Amino acid sequence: MEALFPQTLFTGRQVVWLPECASTNAEAQNLIGENRATDGCVVITDKQTAGRGQRGNRWETNPGENLTFSVIWRPTFLPAQDQFLLSQAVALAVHDWATSLLGPDAALRVKWPNDIFYGDRKLGGILIENTLSGTMIQQSVVGIGINVNQRAFGAHTATSLAWITGRAYALPALVTRLLECLERRYLQLRAGRLSAIRYDYLHALYRYQEAHPYEIEGRRLTGEIMGVDELGRLAVAIEGQLRHFDLKEIRYVLQ
Repeated sequence: MEALFPQTLFTGRQVVWLPECASTNAEAQNLIGENRATDGCVVITDKQTAGRGQRGNRWETNPGENLTFSVIWRPTFLPAQDQFLLSQAVALAVHDWATSLLGPDAALRVKWPNDIFYGDRKLGGILIENTLSGTMIQQSVVGIGINVNQRAFGAHTATSLAWITGRAYALPALVTRLLECLERRYLQLRAGRLSAIRYDYLHALYRYQEAHPYEIEGRRLTGEIMGVDELGRLAVAIEGQLRHFDLKEIRYVLQ
């Protein structure tokens, strides 16, 4: 897996492959601490034993069947207050990549803040950990986990490329293509094309402008997602009022 040759400027030019590790994000942080990571360094593993997801959840994956890796970037151009733009760019990159494999498909969506869904099932997840220096971002570790060849899951809300298409995939080729998609969106962010990122994110957003149930403060309410504000909070219209929610303040009710 270490022999990757993406057509990129810097992302994936340094690859650290580990047969097994607790967390690729943790390994990436160690490389940063030891000053052994270049901008765009990728840490990838076949078996992650303690992967982390949003809300402190664990990311579980079968060894050798899926994509589990982290990218180290240095987005020193990005103010800390705008860090959700990086989250949007990364989510769009994974969405771009999945679209290149599945074709344009209305079922393929970005679930706020940055999960990748197919229908009502989770295809992949992203965990970004930023290190700040004053008002700017100094380092970002972008952890990505995508279900590729795995067919059986403990959660009924999970899916995979193999489950969707009925075929198996060669993982190195998928990683290479994904790294290219990631750098393309990252360069878009670095070039300041922020309105394009916000527009694309909104139009890829799961349940956008649709009425669905959500759990808020222990109550089940019907709401309609209207967008995301500049701080990354989800804007939901509930009973005629527009309300904004952070990650732990609202939970999707999935079928």
